[in-house]
Order: sequence, then structure tokens, then C-alpha cells
Amino acid sequence: MNPRRKQRLMAFSAVILVVGGAIGLMLYALGQNIDLFYTPTELVEGKKGVKPQVGQRLRIGGMVVPGSVKRVDDSLAVSFDLVDTGPVVTVSYQGILPDLFREGQGIVATGVLTAANHIEAEEVLAKHDEEYMPPELAEAMKGIKHVKPSEAVYGDKG
Repeated sequence: MNPRRKQRLMAFSAVILVVGGAIGLMLYALGQNIDLFYTPTELVEGKKGVKPQVGQRLRIGGMVVPGSVKRVDDSLAVSFDLVDTGPVVTVSYQGILPDLFREGQGIVATGVLTAANHIEAEEVLAKHDEEYMPPELAEAMKGIKHVKPSEAVYGDKG
């Protein structure tokens, strides 16, 4: 092999090695910042057989258990329970809750797992009303019987 070709091959190999190393380091750094999403059941029982570790950053979504919201009078601290179809998980939050937050409403909280069934939330997001439908779609769907998601899951509340 001629020396000039050998030099080009070495330079090309070095560039590929550096680019590959940079991509590997970026993926490693991103992997540590990913917030995995769990439901209360997956958090307590594990997701595909793997339970999250205490101290892990995660997101959890579920329904706020009616009667579980506890506020501290002289601060913005609040705690409440979340449930899906199984175990209950307690969420503690320090801050102003969203306007749509209420008991029986679906929420998503981002925070750190402090115990097997307790989360210190840094952010709480309330889900919007599932009943909303654009006027054009509502007009097109006149005459079609609509079953509310809450009635389909929990039975008739009437």
C-alpha cells in the first residue's frame, strides 16, 4: 500500500473512531436523562418484571383518588394518592397545582421515587377534559350514541 493511501486510511479511521465515540457518549448521557412513564400498578408491581429503583427519576400517570388530597395550610405543599386499576401510589408536591387538577381527574406527575409507592413530584400536569369535541365533529356525529370513558370503565354513575 502506498504511504499516501495509508495516511488517508489512518485519518479516515481516526475520524470514524472520534465520531463513534462522540455518538456513544451522547447516547449514554441522554439515557440518564430519560423519564420513564409508569402507571401506579407498574410502579408497585414492576414493568415487564423490572421495578424502578428508589431515587430514579420517572413520570407517573393515574387518577387522583377522591378524598385523598391533603394540603398544608401555611405552605404550597400538597399530597394525594394516584390509582389506575390496582395499587395506590402517594405523590407529594410543593407548588401551585394546575387549574384542571381535582379529585377523580387524570394527572401526570414527574418526579423522583422516594419509596416503593411514594413520589416527590417536581411537576404536576392535569389532563384535559375527554368530553371536548370540535363543533364540526360534534355536528357530524349527531345521532351516534356516545359512551363516556368514565361510564365504560366504572359503570353508570347516574
